[in-house]
Amino acid sequence: MTTERVLLKGEATPRARTQPVPAPGRGFALTGLAGAALATLATWAVAAELVTTAAPGPWLWVLGAVAVAGALAVLAVFRPAWDAWRAASACAAALAAPDLVAARRLAARGRESTWTALGAAFAVLCALGVVVFVLANDAAVQKTFLDGPLMWASVSDIARAFGTNLLIAVVAQVLVLAWALVLALARLAPGRAGRPIRMLATFYIDAIRAIPAIIVIYLIGFGLPLAQVPLLSGLDQTWYAILALTVVYGAYVAEVFRAGIESIHPSQIAASRSLGFSYLATMRHVVVPQATRRVIPPLLNDFISLQKDTALVNVIGSIDAFNQAKILASNNFNLSSVTVVAVLFILITIPQARFVDRLVTRDRSK
Repeated sequence: MTTERVLLKGEATPRARTQPVPAPGRGFALTGLAGAALATLATWAVAAELVTTAAPGPWLWVLGAVAVAGALAVLAVFRPAWDAWRAASACAAALAAPDLVAARRLAARGRESTWTALGAAFAVLCALGVVVFVLANDAAVQKTFLDGPLMWASVSDIARAFGTNLLIAVVAQVLVLAWALVLALARLAPGRAGRPIRMLATFYIDAIRAIPAIIVIYLIGFGLPLAQVPLLSGLDQTWYAILALTVVYGAYVAEVFRAGIESIHPSQIAASRSLGFSYLATMRHVVVPQATRRVIPPLLNDFISLQKDTALVNVIGSIDAFNQAKILASNNFNLSSVTVVAVLFILITIPQARFVDRLVTRDRSK
């Protein structure tokens, strides 16, 4: 402990104030080094298992590359661990000087570096756990879900069927925007005259959100042809899927639009009405454009969910990517073709998710 003499207000003589002395943290730094060493040893053990169990062919080169990349990543964990040890040693030297300010700075840097090394080591160990799971039971998981030749052979058929998913998603998104905006405006209809419209819109939104999407798709896909509804009974299965997803996601997106409209300050509506605009003109020219800009990130999130839910249309017989993958899986008694579908959805969904994050960050910065 160190003592400083400080003159407080109203005191004739200085008072002694005790300040804590930072610990060098060598023991904590050793923990970071131990975590890095453990991650490195585990990586080399898994890499050796990969090389010995992988079958000859292209997968051997892929697994070897993964093993080398993992080893290099773990070696990078040693850098923050080594920085933590150096900072702890320098902190001990600063305390011996004594230089309390430098000691505090070095102790803080050592703690941060140690936590960085431990976090990186934990991430590597989690990734290795996934690899061990894939290799378990004589690589049964890899043979069932990641059979390279079967995946490559099924890519072309599944990619063609995936075009149906994209068509359903794009058309449904356009229809959902229009239908959801109508529902949102109906739920916000003003006055006593708008009360029945508000009640109908509220009932529709609550009821549809309470029913699972797969049930709505099933009812529309099979119910409309059975009921022989005019203009709707002779549609293709793809259009039944589009109609069902529009009905379902219109209810969800309507609430997003409603939240955006209600976020506009009432003074703007009052100012627009005082200038002679009607209620509908105020909504069209003043409120809705501002509300739409505010709800773009949650809208995109809903559209990502819609895009994934296009896989549900297989229940009504539409030959989408998932249905095509199930056919191939049943023919080969292997689920690697379904993994191809998952990869395709990942490839189109993750960039959109990052785009949404970028929009949110930009809005926050503004």
